[in-house]
Amino acid sequence: MSIEVTTLDPRTDADEWNRYVERSDGTNPFYRAEALRLQATDTGTTPHLLAGFKGQEPIGIFPVFEYGKGPVTGAFSPAPFSWSCYLGPALLNVDKLKQRKADRRTRRFLEGCLAYIDQELSPLYAKFVTAEFDDVRTFTWNEYTVEPGYTYVVDLEGSEDDLLKRFSSDARSNVRNADPDAYVVEEGDGDDVERIVEQVAARYESQGKPFQLSTEFARSMYEQLPDGAIRPYVCRVDGTFVGGILVVESDRTRYRWQGGVKPDTDVDVPINDLLDWHVMRDGLRDGLERYDLVGAGVPSINRYKAKFNPRLETHYEITSGSFGIDLVVDRYQKHS
Repeated sequence: MSIEVTTLDPRTDADEWNRYVERSDGTNPFYRAEALRLQATDTGTTPHLLAGFKGQEPIGIFPVFEYGKGPVTGAFSPAPFSWSCYLGPALLNVDKLKQRKADRRTRRFLEGCLAYIDQELSPLYAKFVTAEFDDVRTFTWNEYTVEPGYTYVVDLEGSEDDLLKRFSSDARSNVRNADPDAYVVEEGDGDDVERIVEQVAARYESQGKPFQLSTEFARSMYEQLPDGAIRPYVCRVDGTFVGGILVVESDRTRYRWQGGVKPDTDVDVPINDLLDWHVMRDGLRDGLERYDLVGAGVPSINRYKAKFNPRLETHYEITSGSFGIDLVVDRYQKHS
């Protein structure tokens, strides 16, 4: 039986699409229909929710965003300027298949998706950043350029003390020796979502770097996704916000989406060490398996992230085309 690739509407077919998202091991909250609608609105793109079926059985999903500027058309996943963690294709119902069947099913699903993208969108440029999707051979066979990207992942296993012992000595000391009466780390609210984004934007501005994530988009994600999908962890000193991290949470992974920048406040509290520790500790308590620090491509930031003793993990950046890069790629600055 052949694989059929069809499109779903992010509004009228939202419940059906979200069921597929929830059944796939390789997704995160940015795949949900609510998040895709927000990305499309925020970036001025058109979402195409591709779903593959073998008969009535869903076997894969691939959200793609169409962006047009004059004669230039681009296909993206995630959307340009959305600053989402990862998207790209995700599979369903392949875990129990033998390798030959899994390979055939994956290839036919992806070829159907690429045929749709080529025929319906005809992009001059395409860029996809995968989540937990390793079999990218079909893209290579279809003359896409595939390059590895890197992130750090902390495995949330053992006891809280075991987790802390794996940190570097300075990180352990910062957590253990911090005066508990000098600060509060807690989950905040929608206002704190905005405070975190504003702090990150100010940090980027001070470095002369572009930052396009809007407070409105981040808050809408917090308000429209299911409870717990976006968690604003904040650190307060004397009741005042001094730093925060926006955490994205899937069934087994927490993602360090935004925040954790160098604070402007001169306080004798290791703000970011404490924030990351509470995110990991709470994730461990809740039975999650991983804390993805989202990015391992900037040496100066890597030094900080590496002190939590993460492992290096690979994802993929998949591109095609070259004409229009000045117009299109400039609108796709991915946060590392």
